[in-house]
Amino acid sequence: MKNPLEELWYGNIHPSDECRDHSPETKKLMGYIGDQYDRLRDTLSDGQKELLDKLDNNFAELTDINERKIFSYAFCLGVRIAMEAMSLDFK
Repeated sequence: MKNPLEELWYGNIHPSDECRDHSPETKKLMGYIGDQYDRLRDTLSDGQKELLDKLDNNFAELTDINERKIFSYAFCLGVRIAMEAMSLDFK
C-alpha cells in the first residue's frame, strides 16, 4: 500500500469493501438467502412487498450505523495499541 494517509485523503481506502468474506461458504449462504428471499417475496401482496422493502432499507441503515461504529472503535483501539507499543522501554 502506498502512503495510507494519502490514500485515505484521495478516497482510495474503502474498509467496508475490503473486509468482506468472499469464501465459498459465504457465497453459498448468500445464495441460499437470496433464493429464500425471492421465494418469500413472490408470495407477498404488493402492500406486503412494500413493507418488506421498508424493512430491508431500515435493516441496511442499521447495519451501516453498526459497521461505522465498529470501524471507529477498532481504529481507535489500534491507535491506542500502537501508542502503547511505542511507549515501551525495552532497555
